[in-house]
Amino acid sequence: MKTALVILSAPKAGTDDANGKLFNALAAAYDFKQAGEDVSILFQGAGTRWPEQLKNPENPFHALFNAVEDKIQGVSCGCADAFGANPSGYDLVTTNAVPGTTGLPSFVKLQQDGYQIITF
Repeated sequence: MKTALVILSAPKAGTDDANGKLFNALAAAYDFKQAGEDVSILFQGAGTRWPEQLKNPENPFHALFNAVEDKIQGVSCGCADAFGANPSGYDLVTTNAVPGTTGLPSFVKLQQDGYQIITF
C-alpha cells in the first residue's frame, strides 16, 4: 500500500488547529516510515508555507520534520505562488495543469499510481 499525506493547513503561530493537523500529518508519516511503508508528503494550499518554518530549529516540530523530510514528494507550485510561499530545496509539483496556475499536484495521478490520499 502507498499513502500520500497532503498538508493543506496554514501555519498560524499558536493555533491548535493548524499545529495539530501538521503534527498529526508528520506523525503519520513517521509511523508509515517506521513500518517500512511507502509514504509521501505533499504540501498544498496554504500548507506550502510550512516547509520554510519547519527548517527553523526553534520550531517545536523541527525534529519530527527532520525525521520524515526524506519522504517529502514536493510542494504545489501553483499554491506556493498563490500563497506567497518560498519552498526552496523542494520539488515543485505541477502534474495537474489547472488553468490560470503554474500547476498543482494531481490527485488522479496519485490514485493511478496506487496511492491512498489522506489530507490534513
